[in-house]
This record gives sequence, structure tokens and C-alpha cells, in this order.
Amino acid sequence: MATRYDPFRDMDRWLAGALRTTPSSPGMPLDLYREGESFVAKLDLPGVDPASIDIDVEDRTLTVRAERTNGVGDDVQWLTHERPAGTFARQLTLGNGLALDRIEAGYTDGVLTLTIPVAEEAKPRKIQVTHAERPTTIEQATDAA
Repeated sequence: MATRYDPFRDMDRWLAGALRTTPSSPGMPLDLYREGESFVAKLDLPGVDPASIDIDVEDRTLTVRAERTNGVGDDVQWLTHERPAGTFARQLTLGNGLALDRIEAGYTDGVLTLTIPVAEEAKPRKIQVTHAERPTTIEQATDAA
């Protein structure tokens, strides 16, 4: 039979939260990397209905919201309830030089993938140096002596 209260598990959970060195959202873990001319963000959202995912960009802040339900009725008696449910949100502050109007989002196997392309004007480019040809005239010296 499952035990409702385990003081050691609760202590481990408390210590893990107190000693965490990197801030994260426990309901929406994130990987972020650059691949070629785009930034890619992958957020784990297992058990989330894709219709509940809402993505907004406002003033260089990208906000992802999603809702996960526990899938059971109100009349249950929980023995252990460790899977988070509810509405989760995560915000990313986007820098300059990104094409905010071309962000793409896909949801496959519980992973939301956001592809954020670098704007054309922010991409490094070579500047061609042109050389103007000036006509050169050679005058023959006259010997006046």
C-alpha cells in the first residue's frame, strides 16, 4: 500500500529546490541552442493538449503558456500526486537581430520546438570593395632644348 507521507522524500525535494543553482521552470524545462541561422528552443510539455498551447511575442518578450490537466475527477482520493497540473508559463527575452515575424512552432511527442530565425539585417556579410579605374594619360615629354 502507498504511504501518504514520506518525510525523507519531502526533505529531498526541499533540498533539491534550495540548492538549485540554475533557475528553471519545473513544469516547462527548456533547451536553447543555435543551429545555423536560427535559434532553437525545445520545451518539454508531456501530457499537454496542443490546443492549450499559447505563444505570444510582445516587445521582445516571447511567452509560452500551456495547460496540463490531471485527467481524473474531483472525487478521487490521492495517494501520491507528483505530476504537476495546471497552467504553466515560460518567458524568454529575445535580443535584437531576430526575425520575430518568422518564428515557427511545432509540437511532437510532448516537445514544443520553437525556431527563431536571425533577421537578414543582423546576419554577417562581406562588403565588396570596388576600385574605380581612372584613365591614365601618358604625355610624351618634348625636348625643348
